[in-house]
Formats: sequence, C-alpha cells, structure tokens
Amino acid sequence: MQTRSDTYRSWVIGELLLFALLGSSTAFLALSSSLDGYALPEARLALDTAFAVFATIVAILAAVRFRVEGRLMDLLVAAAFFASGLAAFAFRVVPLLGGEQLGPEEAWAAICVELAGTAVLAAAPFVHRRIASRRNALAISAGAVIVAVPTIWLVITAVGAGQPLEGPSGVRTAWSTLVFGLLALLALVALIGFGLRFRRYGRDLDSWFALALTLIVFADLHYLLTPVISSGYVLQGDFLRLLSYGVLLVGVWRAISEAEFGRAVAEERARIAREIHDGLAQYLFAISTSVSMLEAGAVLDDILPRLKKASAAAQQEARFAVLALSSASGTAPFDAALRRYVDFLTADGALDVEVEIDPSVRLDADEQIEIFRIVQEGLANARKHAEARHAEVLIAQRAGRRTVVVRDDGAGFEVDDEPAGQGLRNMRLRAASIEGGFSLRSQPGVGTAIEVVLRT
Repeated sequence: MQTRSDTYRSWVIGELLLFALLGSSTAFLALSSSLDGYALPEARLALDTAFAVFATIVAILAAVRFRVEGRLMDLLVAAAFFASGLAAFAFRVVPLLGGEQLGPEEAWAAICVELAGTAVLAAAPFVHRRIASRRNALAISAGAVIVAVPTIWLVITAVGAGQPLEGPSGVRTAWSTLVFGLLALLALVALIGFGLRFRRYGRDLDSWFALALTLIVFADLHYLLTPVISSGYVLQGDFLRLLSYGVLLVGVWRAISEAEFGRAVAEERARIAREIHDGLAQYLFAISTSVSMLEAGAVLDDILPRLKKASAAAQQEARFAVLALSSASGTAPFDAALRRYVDFLTADGALDVEVEIDPSVRLDADEQIEIFRIVQEGLANARKHAEARHAEVLIAQRAGRRTVVVRDDGAGFEVDDEPAGQGLRNMRLRAASIEGGFSLRSQPGVGTAIEVVLRT
C-alpha cells in the first residue's frame, strides 16, 4: 500500500518532469522567435469567452465545496476565479462583441483584476481557518468582487493609466512587463503553497491545484515573453491556460464528490449512534437490570417475564432497523413494529396509548425508521416526564399532507420557558432528515402535542 510520503514523492517527481518539459519547450519557442502567436480574431473571442465561462464554473464549484466544508481556502479560491471570470467577460468579451478593438483601459482593467485575483489565489493555500456563517461569507465575497471589478476600471479610466501595453515600435512597455512578471511570480507562490498543503495533508485537491498552477505559471511566462499582446492574436500561453482550467474543473469536482461522501459518512455515523441510543440500548439496559436483580436474589418467576419481553423487543428493534433501511416499501411492517412497541410500553398499565394509522398513508423506507423513533421518544416522554395517563398516536392525511401526531394528557409545560432537551433535539433532527416539518404545542395542565408534516 502506498504511503503519504510515497505519494508526495511521486507527485514531486511528476512536477519536476512537467517543469522540465514546459521549461524546455518555452525556452525553445523563445529562442526560435515562435512566440508571436496567430492572428485569429474570432478564435481570440472564443477563447476569452471560454476563459470567462470556465473561471466562473471553477468559482461555483469552489463555492459549493466551501458550503460543504466551510474552509476559508475554498472561499478565497472561489473569489479569485469569480473575479477572473467576471473581468474576462466584462473587459475582453463584451467590448469585442460589437466588432471593435480592445481599448487600453479595458486591457489594463482585465490585467489588474487578474493580478488581484492571482494575489488572492496565492494567499489561499496559507490559510487554515473554517467559517461558520458560510452563506453570509459567500454573499459578502461575491458582493466585494462585483464592486471591485468595475471600480478598478473606473480608477484606471479616471487617472488615465490605460496606456497601451506596447510602445510605438511594438516593444512591450516596462509597466506591462512588470505586471506579467508579477502574475507569473504570484502563480508560482500559489503553486508552492498548494504543494506544501499537499505534503502536509495529502489532500487530492491540493495536488490538482498545483498541477493547474504549474500550467498557469508557464502560461504567464509565455505572455511575458510574447512580443505582441492584442485582442486579435491567439498565443501559445492561451492554450496552456485553457488546459489549466480543464485540470481545475476535474480537481474541484473530485474534491466536491469526496467532501459530499465524507459528509454522508459522518451523517450516517451520527444516525447509527442515535439508533443505538434510542433503540437497542434501552432494551439491553432493561435486560441488564433484570439480570442484576436476579443476582441480588430476586424471584426468578417475577423477573423471567420481563427478560422475555425485553429480549423480544430487542430482537424486534434489530429486525425493524434492517427492514426500514432497506428498499422495501409499504406500512405493514411499520404498523406491526409500532403496535408491538406500544404493547410493550403499556404492559404495566401506567399509560394507555391509542394508535390510529390511516391505511392509505404510505411511508418511505427512510421515513419509517425516523417516524418510529419520533413516536417512541414522544411516548417515552409522556410516560416518564409528563406522567400522562393517556396518549394517542395518529398517522393520517390532512389537507393532502401526511401528518404524524403524538398527543398526551400529561403535565405539559410552557414551550417558551422549557429548555430543549436531547430528546426534543433528536426529534427535530429526525424530522429534518426526512424533510419533514416539526411543531410542538404544550400547556401546563393540558398536555403536549407533537406534529410532523411529511414531505409531499
């Protein structure tokens, strides 16, 4: 089995080989004066459109991953590529749609936004925080980008900084050389940062980012060495940048899939823990208590019926959990399991429970187990805490919606004053897990009613 160190070593070797290949090809093209590009205005417009679309897609995928895991790194990546995509569309695509040439203000605005976005991308691998309020953070960052992009264009236009990228003789100006050099340097910093993250955490996404940034570094070097930058030319660096976006799309998509899988595993673990706590653990505790009573000298004839009931209920719990988690549908197994539980709960006569289930109401497999647990928790609370004498369980259709009601005549309480216990939180979580609405009504001396409205 390959260890993390072996994986990192293989990645380093691959990066060095890629650097050698791209470096040698770049040097050959520069020395042979083959970096002039090709005069293809229509292809230039198509490439800029592709850059805008791909950058926006990468930003959306990074934002989705941020919503899943809440990493600040993903938020910065999303902001950087959203800015690049917005600038490419606003300053490189829209001005050319009318058949006009790209003006110096638009060209410089696009480059400056690209520079700012690359700076943000270079900072992304060095932050390790998580953000709790993810929706607000996404909204703020998107708003900041939407405001910043036109602001940069307005500043360049106002101060008259939009000078041509090339001098009168076609030689690149010092400012344009400096900017393209900074772009390559910032991309290299980002590459190193994601390489270090990959070495530290071994996450697949970091290696994909590093690969894409390797291509971007050499794309920026091609732009730096290319004597002509024009809206009518297609350059060799454009193909490297296009390839880098393809690598980014694959890498971020794979990372989202892994994050969703990890979240599903975590949710499944939490659900299984609730199943054990709410179901089998209760009956196993009853069996253990009965055995302890026997060891203390209790009469076997008094304890044996309790042991039989508890063991039978534990077996039923296991059978029902397996059945409800399978793909089987229908309510007959659910009805039988619920009525057996009610019979077990009311065997000592302390609580009377009336169960009414509309045969036309059908519950999905995932709904069966969660509704069973909600009813179980509600009846247990009515018996232990509310000291109710009578309770009813109603599963029926109301105004075209499937509803589940658990009502008792216990002590009740003021809902606003009652702190939410673990049992109530579990019921809310269970209802939410099956996309159901949960409501609680209670009054002192009147009783408590729990209602779950199931998805349509």
